[in-house]
Amino acid sequence: MKKEAIRGMIFQSIEAHRSVDGLVDQIDEAANLMIQSINQGNKIISCGNGGSAAQAQHFSAELVGRFEKERKSLPSISLTTDTSNLTAIGNDYGYDQIFKRQLASLGTKGDVLICLSSSGNSPNLTEAINEAKTNGVKVINLLGKDGGRMKGSGDLDIIINSENTARIQECHILILHILAKLVEDSII
Repeated sequence: MKKEAIRGMIFQSIEAHRSVDGLVDQIDEAANLMIQSINQGNKIISCGNGGSAAQAQHFSAELVGRFEKERKSLPSISLTTDTSNLTAIGNDYGYDQIFKRQLASLGTKGDVLICLSSSGNSPNLTEAINEAKTNGVKVINLLGKDGGRMKGSGDLDIIINSENTARIQECHILILHILAKLVEDSII
């Protein structure tokens, strides 16, 4: 019984990954937005909740450190890493303000904000997107399911059409790795 369940999960993951092929244009556009931002002296900012928070941190580390080759460090920050900010803002202003408040102080015109959400319904990400719009920060949403309330709220949506959170997150990390590679290969 367990082996059938294991094979089922593997098959679901393969099928979800196959669907990413239909998102090539959006992935290319996202890479172009990020490359343009970095080339203009701006930065990539990322955020998400739970597993998506970990992926936001992972992606930022790929840019600041390196992905596959030795190169200069690229400007990137994840809004999920500073526990003092997260807890102070959450306590004083509410959890829905944790990314918005940080973006208000760190985001500048020409930056790119990447919001990761498997549901597309995260109020704190919606608040960050609204803040980004007021500051001239471009927004790329990596979403799941039908895109939720966040669909169409930014400059670009990349949506994994699945109801399974684990499969959505697996596809999101694939896309983030593709983006890291494209950005890394395009930066001099």
